[in-house]
Amino acid sequence: MNTDQPEDPQRRRIREQLEAILIRSEKATSWHDEAARLRGLVNHEGYVPVRTKLAGEDLDFLSGARDELLMFSELGLRLLDLHQPRDAGGITSDAAHPILRCRSCMWRWPCPTFRAMSESFGSTCESILPETA
Repeated sequence: MNTDQPEDPQRRRIREQLEAILIRSEKATSWHDEAARLRGLVNHEGYVPVRTKLAGEDLDFLSGARDELLMFSELGLRLLDLHQPRDAGGITSDAAHPILRCRSCMWRWPCPTFRAMSESFGSTCESILPETA
């Protein structure tokens, strides 16, 4: 008996998009160090005249970066809207700190989705949990 379900085409397409963005991002050169230096070169019109050598991978990354960041921002906001805490109800010995569950997936808060997002943005789960007395 084969219980493996074929992968959903929409899910596969999204995964392929995310993997392509990741590959392009990894291949592109980081401008992090250059940005501080270039900020001091902003002219009176508000622009920086830039002369640099760009690899094909850099151009591929830069050509789609804005749209892809907009997509990721929208995705992140939608995931945050879906995965947020709610009171799980029931009897608790600590009324000031009730048991919380995710209102979307019903896992105990913080849920795995929120933990993954939090870790990706550099927060630790300990810093987002309510303090216990």
